Amino acid sequence: MTCKKTKKIFVTFTLCSLFLSSGCLQNFENSSFLNSSKSPLQNKSSESDGILALKEVFDSSVEKIPTLSAVGYAVVSSQPGRTNAQKRLMAIRSARMAAMRELAEQIHGIQLDSNTTVIDLMVQNDTFRAVVKGLIRGAKTVRINPTGEDTYETVLEIDRDMMVMMLRNARRT
Repeated sequence: MTCKKTKKIFVTFTLCSLFLSSGCLQNFENSSFLNSSKSPLQNKSSESDGILALKEVFDSSVEKIPTLSAVGYAVVSSQPGRTNAQKRLMAIRSARMAAMRELAEQIHGIQLDSNTTVIDLMVQNDTFRAVVKGLIRGAKTVRINPTGEDTYETVLEIDRDMMVMMLRNARRT
């Protein structure tokens, strides 16, 4: 993998982490849904706060870097396999892949496509399509648990040490 590609992935990861950890909450708190008396000038200050927060992430110390975690679930009975043991193993793998997708969503975001058809002021067709693409590196399995009689839960996380390593690599380039 080239250095530019690694840097691009890390910057994307950092931006997503920033917006997930502070930007979304901050923008929600500052949104017009909660306080409609704010002027447009105050909204611009929240945008500059986001830029300052991004700079803070790049200049941050180890204590400020978050640990990302994700949970995936899968149903045993819906898995392919000849025996119950094979189906359980496939459910564990499916749950792990669902958790990986969750991590990719947190890091890289989700591309949404939607289409709505309205005829005579009535919705006739409404479709959504979500696409997640990304590279996940350093994810560790925290736990794999059966939940109920027919479902498995897998929890993954990318810890602070991996985040620090990626941040250091991005700073060197």
